[in-house]
Amino acid sequence: MAKLKVGIIGVGGIAGTHVPGWQASEHAELVAGSDIRPDALKAWGEKNGVKKLVAKPEDLFGDRDIDIIDICTPNRYHAPLAIAALKAGKHVLCEKPLAPTPKEVRQMIAARDKATKTLMTAQHFRFQGSAKALKDELDAGALGQIYHARSWMLRRGGAPVGPGFILKKHSGGGPCIDIGVHILDLTLWMMGNPQPVAVSGVAKAPLAHLPGAFSQWGRKPIPKEFDVEDFAAAMVRFDTGATLIIEVSWLLHHDVQGEDMQMWLYGTKGGSHWPRCEIYEANNKTRQYYNRSLKIMHQTLEPHAQECVEFAQAVAEGRPSPVPAEQSLQVIQILDGIYRSQDAGKEVRV
Repeated sequence: MAKLKVGIIGVGGIAGTHVPGWQASEHAELVAGSDIRPDALKAWGEKNGVKKLVAKPEDLFGDRDIDIIDICTPNRYHAPLAIAALKAGKHVLCEKPLAPTPKEVRQMIAARDKATKTLMTAQHFRFQGSAKALKDELDAGALGQIYHARSWMLRRGGAPVGPGFILKKHSGGGPCIDIGVHILDLTLWMMGNPQPVAVSGVAKAPLAHLPGAFSQWGRKPIPKEFDVEDFAAAMVRFDTGATLIIEVSWLLHHDVQGEDMQMWLYGTKGGSHWPRCEIYEANNKTRQYYNRSLKIMHQTLEPHAQECVEFAQAVAEGRPSPVPAEQSLQVIQILDGIYRSQDAGKEVRV
């Protein structure tokens, strides 16, 4: 069978982590790229041996040889590009978040259904060996019914300073959209993707606008035009009766080097922690508590690359998307609910 031909839109930043996946895939081949920056596009093509380089994404959509479009642009451009690609008959892998609003995600799902193509959000943490191992345990019932979760993704002075992240017109939001989407998607997936029904949250910037505020990334000052939150927190209620508390920040004064990403799940039979991959259980007959740790085998490919491999395999074999867009919709419903709750000053329905 001929390999699926892949074209990437937006060749800077995160696209570099996708390229090894397309190169490793037995089902796909990277053949094209598109970017609004001619010099960056040319350099990327030379580095990766890609000769088909175009400034306009439409040229990729109209190319009959291309089967998959990989979208690696700032968030606000995900939906229009994905919808156009799907209408052109392409399968779409789109960087997280799938889109900044539930309305846009629903439009993407509708376009997917009409085109009968595959749409997937690049939630790479699902493709880590530790995440897969814990998910298998939970699906086997290790925790029983999960009734509560605590999750956070926190940085100390780790704010990106590029306009694609800190200007709402490009990003749609701050750490909620940028990194909260990671831990939230992972947590919902581990919980079995219950449907969120209500969110009470805050999203604000208590640190970004202080005099001299800076990011440890390059020791760069926070630009004055920064107009997104630098901190958010929320409590979420689900239709199952389960609850979740989530915290995200780029700048929190937190005792961490780099990034602190953790998830605690609590069920009727036990609890668990990720990324330590520990499970905490009790034997009520012997009145004993005990812990067990999962042994994670070596993972050959980095998770960003692995997601590309598994997406191409799903398309080639006609299997469902490894990250269904309906699950991404749940994530965006919650993140959007945090912003709406901040504006309303009260809990909102989602």
